[in-house]
Amino acid sequence: QVQVMESGGGLVQAGGSRRLSCTASGLTFDLYAMGWFRQAPGKEREGVSCISWSGDITRYADSVKERFTISRDNAKNTLYLQMNSLKPEDTAMYYCAADSGHYCSGAWWDGSSAKYWGQGTQVTVSS
Repeated sequence: QVQVMESGGGLVQAGGSRRLSCTASGLTFDLYAMGWFRQAPGKEREGVSCISWSGDITRYADSVKERFTISRDNAKNTLYLQMNSLKPEDTAMYYCAADSGHYCSGAWWDGSSAKYWGQGTQVTVSS
């Protein structure tokens, strides 16, 4: 049984930093591209970032470029999202997902190629 679990969410002041983690079990972690989505109340789900199976290719939404950094440790089956210079508009539930392929495809960004999802971790940025 595949399990994907996020952690690290919480309340942070604007301008602050937070690191999210995602651990996955029941799957061969290093076969899959992985990434993060987020969804704010009343808004559609948004693809935030994606990383290839080996970690050598990363992609970011324009809204988080230069502020967020995605990384992975395949030996620990863990994905990370380092979030810096946080803004109130970053407030959302953040979800980790494993893609169905090795690389971040165009289909990643609408979530249609994601195969496994976590339950989410809430990040709230206060102004």
